[in-house]
Amino acid sequence: MKRTIVVGTRQSQLALTQTGHVIDALKRLCEEHSLPFDFEIRKIITKGDRILDVTLSKVGGKGLFVKEIEQAMLDGEIDLAVHSMKDMPSELQEGLVNGATPLRVDPRDALISRQDYSLETLPQGARVGTSSLRRCSQLLAFRPDLVIEPIRGNIDSRLRKLNEEGFDAIVLAAAGLFRMGWGDEITTFLPVELCLPAVGQGALGIECREEDHDVRHLLSLYNDKNTELTVSAERKFLSVLNGGCQVPIGAYATLVNDEDETNMISSPCIMLTGMVGYPDGRTILKETLIGNDPIRLGEEVAWKLISRGAGEILAEARE
Repeated sequence: MKRTIVVGTRQSQLALTQTGHVIDALKRLCEEHSLPFDFEIRKIITKGDRILDVTLSKVGGKGLFVKEIEQAMLDGEIDLAVHSMKDMPSELQEGLVNGATPLRVDPRDALISRQDYSLETLPQGARVGTSSLRRCSQLLAFRPDLVIEPIRGNIDSRLRKLNEEGFDAIVLAAAGLFRMGWGDEITTFLPVELCLPAVGQGALGIECREEDHDVRHLLSLYNDKNTELTVSAERKFLSVLNGGCQVPIGAYATLVNDEDETNMISSPCIMLTGMVGYPDGRTILKETLIGNDPIRLGEEVAWKLISRGAGEILAEARE
């Protein structure tokens, strides 16, 4: 007898699209491994979806997009949930786990402009829409003349506001645009050296109950180990700094080959870059370290930045 796995998701077009992609992948795994599962989607409205006229940094952060979904999972109403990893709190509720981190797609931020401007060619004093303090900090560090203004809503509504509200450009995550099939909207990508992504940007997190061993087994088949390692380092970095979208924090990890003294590749390592900055871009701290243990690496990068004054920057930003 087949078990029906109920998948919880937000109602946005992006959330439904990426949930559909995940279910299609899980169905293929079920066929390949002869697993007796069917799938059903349950749409859930979160507080973050209801409050659209206030920036996330003022109403509690990105955790607003997952709280109701996590409660439905704990109550047994749904069995798993598909999240954009950058929306997931650094610490999950007791009884829940991230069962899979699928292969990451493009982690970069993307600039969408009305007249094909790049970040360098935007006119003096151009209006750029983003509600991310992380983006605001790094954009202003590079172009302090820009006027950064908040813009909320789903991807399609923000693209519409680009023209309707007179922005010269907006900044969105490239991954969401690609998942929607809207990559041709992108004017240019912002290199990670200029604009470090949000923690987990470009990755998905598939959350489930810790005790649900059947679902956890299925999700283990869908997990991408390399993505899990790099995102784990980023999320530990965020956790140590006790950060969210209320403060300007970014991190990005990649796998690199570690060479010993004889120039022989000994083992794959993780390179993690983390940043903390003032929202107005006047100071940005960055630190890059390499290590084998993602948890230890995330901690080390965070404490390096704290030793350089990141704690004071974050305290002021929270105020």
